[in-house]
Amino acid sequence: MPRNRTHFCLLLSSILFQCSLACAQSPTLQTRWAKDVHATAIPLPEYPRPQLVRNAWLNLNGPWQYAIAPMSQQTPPASYAGNILVPYPVESQLSGVTKTVGKDQVLWYKRTFTLPANYKNKNLLLHFGAADWQADVFVNGQLAGTHKGGYDPFSFNITSLLKKSGPQEIVVRIWDPTDDGPQPRGKQVKKPSGIWYTPVTGIWQTVWIEPVAPAYIASLKPTPDIDKQSLQLSVNAPNLLPGDAIKVTALDGAQQVAEQTINNGTSTTLNIPQPKLWSPEHPFLYNLQVTIVRKGKVIDEVKSYFAMRKISMAPDEKGIQRMLLNNKFVFQFGPLDQGWWPDGLYTAPTDAALLYDLTQTKAMGFNMIRKHVKVEPARWYRYADSLGILVWQDMPSGDLGNHWENRPGVLGRATDQKRDNISESIYRTEWKAIMDALHPFSCIVVWGPFNEAWGQFKTEEITKWTMQQDPSRLVNSASGGNFYPVGHMIDLHSYPDPAMPRPDLFGKQQALVLGEFGGLGLPLPGHTWQQKDNWGYQSFKNADDLFDVYKRFCERLKTLIPEGLSAAVYTQTTDVEMEVNGLMTYDREVTKVPAEKLKAIQEPLTKE
Repeated sequence: MPRNRTHFCLLLSSILFQCSLACAQSPTLQTRWAKDVHATAIPLPEYPRPQLVRNAWLNLNGPWQYAIAPMSQQTPPASYAGNILVPYPVESQLSGVTKTVGKDQVLWYKRTFTLPANYKNKNLLLHFGAADWQADVFVNGQLAGTHKGGYDPFSFNITSLLKKSGPQEIVVRIWDPTDDGPQPRGKQVKKPSGIWYTPVTGIWQTVWIEPVAPAYIASLKPTPDIDKQSLQLSVNAPNLLPGDAIKVTALDGAQQVAEQTINNGTSTTLNIPQPKLWSPEHPFLYNLQVTIVRKGKVIDEVKSYFAMRKISMAPDEKGIQRMLLNNKFVFQFGPLDQGWWPDGLYTAPTDAALLYDLTQTKAMGFNMIRKHVKVEPARWYRYADSLGILVWQDMPSGDLGNHWENRPGVLGRATDQKRDNISESIYRTEWKAIMDALHPFSCIVVWGPFNEAWGQFKTEEITKWTMQQDPSRLVNSASGGNFYPVGHMIDLHSYPDPAMPRPDLFGKQQALVLGEFGGLGLPLPGHTWQQKDNWGYQSFKNADDLFDVYKRFCERLKTLIPEGLSAAVYTQTTDVEMEVNGLMTYDREVTKVPAEKLKAIQEPLTKE
């Protein structure tokens, strides 16, 4: 009888939560994938870290308890308000909550779990793909650690905090001041309007537990060199003992192409003879296997992958700097990609949804994406690697307030933000963590520390520091304005018509790129975030008229490329909240101009 009662209570709780989820979603826009999200199941069940794969892991996504409390509350609440579906942000429909938190409150999470029997005698790592912004994590009532940063993954070794048997408890305290703080927050604001969107608070990527040996492989840093036909690989492996060896094997499918054993140290260089080069037209990926061997026994083993590709810059026959892929000029053309969802906000409803934007972008004939002031889950970059899409990765902006000058060569108007020591430290710490976490993904070819002067500070210093952090990629110092003679490119924003910096004035030292243009708006009834007051940089009433202008823009690009233009970014992949200048609607139900029609005019621009 008690068992039946318990079962009934769980079932009733599940039904009520499902109803609350449906009620929260019903008045607003959804994607087709929302129906695949169930309050009682594990959302986003896919392995979250494709650049470093182990077989054993425990997904902690699903229903957690939540409470919103005053910021002053440092201890877990005595009671919780209900359930929240992790990893969807608390403001999102799919969370089942849709409540705002703000700087004066904190968001508490709680759940219990039971460890599988085969996890005994292992070290247990608790991983968070991302949580915005400050996360204090408690396990069985003890602090496991604190992390500050909304866009980088983080982990805690919780082995010593676990009970020997029975249910284990995790409690997370989240504080996120959104635009009331100096931290990176991208396009989140407490009062959304125009190009600024709904706040995102709390856990927004997968939470999971991983059993590892005391000595284990924590991360890999592969850096290809196609000119030397080699791969430099650094292995982050804590707790190695004297005599431990790291064995590294590179494979073409299942066929071994190189192998090295590192007996002292944690880095090596693999020779990759006659490498198959990665590019948008030929996105070939090598497999990689790394093991720790102790006295002939495998202690730890992970699977990964890498690509042989090179991004660089060199002058053409006119002396104009060009962006090169694998030592050849390839025009890079792609959309500005915000990565927002009407039902999940920062979090795609499902993995299929996450993939959809990328496959559609490729189907439209683009070869590049500018990931705009947001960082995606690792699986997004893995898909870009597999599909062959070049990625320009922005640093999420924060601490705004300085003056923007979007014209190159103008003195006396642009200003740097006066960040205090705390703000600068937050920026540097998170930007480095993002670059470190994303280094393994070959699709990323450009780092962008600043956009349109949003929080831009110490421009020359930060740009040079970014270049030192990763010399294998190009750095777009300041996208769209407040230009300095530093970094690899000068990046003009021009709406709606495409334009470029003059080659004779700016092209001898930096590559010339058009970091944003277009913004052709077309609201489609039934597919908008709000019924009225939607906007684009130029508005249309039908798709045919929009396409006529878009086609003219592409013809204009065709004339600018011979003059020295290396890349262009069209605004944007999808509509987002009030913005209706996407190539797709916000719910992804309508591609406003058929993909094959776009591909016919765009693919000739990017042909390798």
